[in-house]
Amino acid sequence: MKNKHSVGILGATGMVGQRYIQLLEDHPWFEITWLAASDRSSGKAYSEAAKWRLDTPLPERIAKMVVSPAEPERAPKIIFASVNAAIAREMEPKFAAAGCAVISNSSAFRMAPNVPLVLAEVNADHLQMIEEQPWRKESGGFIVTNSNCSAMGLVLALKPIEERFGIEQIFVTTMQAVSGAGYPGVASMDILDNVIPFIASEEEKMEAETLKLLGKLEGRSVTPLNAKITAHCNRVPVVDGHTECVSVKLGNKLRREVRREDILAAWAEFKPLAGLELPFAPEQPIAWREENDRPQPRLDRNRGKGMTVTVGRLRPCHVLDWKFVLLSHNTVRGAAGATILNAEMLASLGKLEPAAVAATARA
Repeated sequence: MKNKHSVGILGATGMVGQRYIQLLEDHPWFEITWLAASDRSSGKAYSEAAKWRLDTPLPERIAKMVVSPAEPERAPKIIFASVNAAIAREMEPKFAAAGCAVISNSSAFRMAPNVPLVLAEVNADHLQMIEEQPWRKESGGFIVTNSNCSAMGLVLALKPIEERFGIEQIFVTTMQAVSGAGYPGVASMDILDNVIPFIASEEEKMEAETLKLLGKLEGRSVTPLNAKITAHCNRVPVVDGHTECVSVKLGNKLRREVRREDILAAWAEFKPLAGLELPFAPEQPIAWREENDRPQPRLDRNRGKGMTVTVGRLRPCHVLDWKFVLLSHNTVRGAAGATILNAEMLASLGKLEPAAVAATARA
């Protein structure tokens, strides 16, 4: 790409905002030119407004940037957004109405009927839904969302199985990292030496979003996957990386003939973005580990630069059909990285080009 797209980050001082900054440094397609956060950060240099929490240095150029007010007037036309759902509900439509492509990690509009909830490897065809949004028709702007971090790894692991064999029932128990709660997140005296068996709204999000992501675009709306799902979500004392124990009942009438090797082959051969040359698309989106004690957060969360989901312990389930364990990096694959990959997919489809946006609005 000869000229990089100018992008902004809404919610730049938060944990996911910091991941955007880390991951977009030296990105071949996108360049950060605008940062925005709450009123208390506006007008400050980023290094003063944000307490940098990541394990790579804060880029010097970003450190000197002044945090802007969270208003669309001077913002670039591509916005990576990660703000509280209540704030996003009010703010993201303002940016879309101003002609911005809002590529969001917030939960505010994930289940809206005309907003695509997208995991690039799974349902990129749902991006067509942006053309039904009123902002798109009026200004060229739109909103695209990615899913809850716990649903992301689950859906990626389930998609090849659902495509080949169908799925009727899903049972999942999560062990979710503390970084998923943001900063300062969960108090140390609550989480150390402990497991907290409740994360507000997490189970409801995971159940609803999984079925929408695995659903089919029919006309102007998505028909969710016709399956039953139940989720148990827990917070555990791990910094990064969500581990999930999954059982599935296959939908194929011949499911008793599905072998372990068939599921392993489905995972290994699942490379839907191959050939598109999207910078954040991992070469192997689903990686299999043969060892009985894998995947593990410390050992496997950074596979594929944090964008690969690692699966292991595939074995028969005596209640449903098959069970396995998966691991995904919750703030890379499960948040900022997935949003960037959605933006790359939009760029490859020509949806981020200024001329295309203007033509859409005029039409």
